[in-house]
Amino acid sequence: MIRIPFLATLAFALPLSAAHAAWPEKPVTLIVTYPPGGTVDTVARIMGPKLSARLGQSVIIDNKGGAGGMIGGAAAARSAPDGYTFMLDASNHAQNPALQSKMSFDTLKAFDSVSLLLRVPNVLVTSPQGTMSSVQDLIRNGKSKTPAYFASAGPGSAQHLAGELFNVMAGTSLVHVAYKGGGPAMVDVMSGQVPVMFASLGSAWSHIQNGKLRPIAVGGDKRSTVLPQIPTIAESGVPGFSSYEWNAVFAPAGTPKAIIDQMSAALADVLKDPDVKAKLEGIGAELVGSSPAELETFRRAEIRKWRDVVEKSGITIN
Repeated sequence: MIRIPFLATLAFALPLSAAHAAWPEKPVTLIVTYPPGGTVDTVARIMGPKLSARLGQSVIIDNKGGAGGMIGGAAAARSAPDGYTFMLDASNHAQNPALQSKMSFDTLKAFDSVSLLLRVPNVLVTSPQGTMSSVQDLIRNGKSKTPAYFASAGPGSAQHLAGELFNVMAGTSLVHVAYKGGGPAMVDVMSGQVPVMFASLGSAWSHIQNGKLRPIAVGGDKRSTVLPQIPTIAESGVPGFSSYEWNAVFAPAGTPKAIIDQMSAALADVLKDPDVKAKLEGIGAELVGSSPAELETFRRAEIRKWRDVVEKSGITIN
C-alpha cells in the first residue's frame, strides 16, 4: 500500500483560497510603467516600504518607462500570473486603447484589476504674468479667429487628452503644443511661451506653491482640498468636465483571485497609514483604495470615455 504523507494529503484537501494563505513566500515585484522621478514613481516609493511591511516580504520597484506606459505594460502582461508580479499603471492604461493602433497586448484581456489607489485632478494653469484669468477667458480665446494654444507632456499624454476633452465639451479649438515631457512643457507655460496647460496637480503643485504657476481652475469633480479657493472647470462654465490622472494596481490575467483580494486589502490598508496619507494628500491626491470589482468598473468606464473623446476630436498618434 502506498502511504501518502499527512501534509501532502492535507494540501490536496485544501481549497484554493487556503492553499494561497501563505502568500507571499518571496519578494513581490511591482512594475512601474513610468520612469523614476514622476508622479507614478513617487506613489510607488511612498507606498512601497509600507506595503512591504504589510506583506512581510520585500516589494521590488521595477521601473519600465516609455511609450506612455506600454513598455511596462507589455512586460507585466508577459509575467507569470503567480501573484509575484503586479503593475502600477496610470490613466494612460485607459487612454492607450483609443490612441494606439498597434499594441502588443489587449488591455482588458491582459490584466485583472486589483485596486484603484488614487486620483489626482488635472489643473488648468498659466503664467503668473499671463492675461488669462478664468475658464471663460480660455473659452473666448478658444473660439476666436486667433489661434489659442495649450501645452502638454506629449502627443497622447493625459494632459493632451484633458485639453481635447475641453475642446469637445466647451466647443473650443485650442491648438495642442506637444513637448517631450511635462517638465519642459511647464517651463514654457511659466515663461509665457504657451498660455495654458492642463497639468497634473501632482506635478504642478510645487510650482503653484512657489508662485511660478497660477491655477485657474481644477479639473476634478469637486474642488481640491489643497486649492479650496480655486473653482472647478465644471462650475466655471463647462458642466460635467472631469479629468484626472490616476494610479491603479493590476495583475497579469489569471492571477488567483485569493491573491488579488489579499493584495487589494493590503493596498487599502497602506493608504490608511497616516504618513502615506499625509504625503499623498499633500500633492492633491484623492485616496481611494478600491476593491478589484470597483476598479474593473472604473477602468471600463474610462476606456469608453476616452474612446469617445478621441473619436470626436479626431486626434491620431500612429
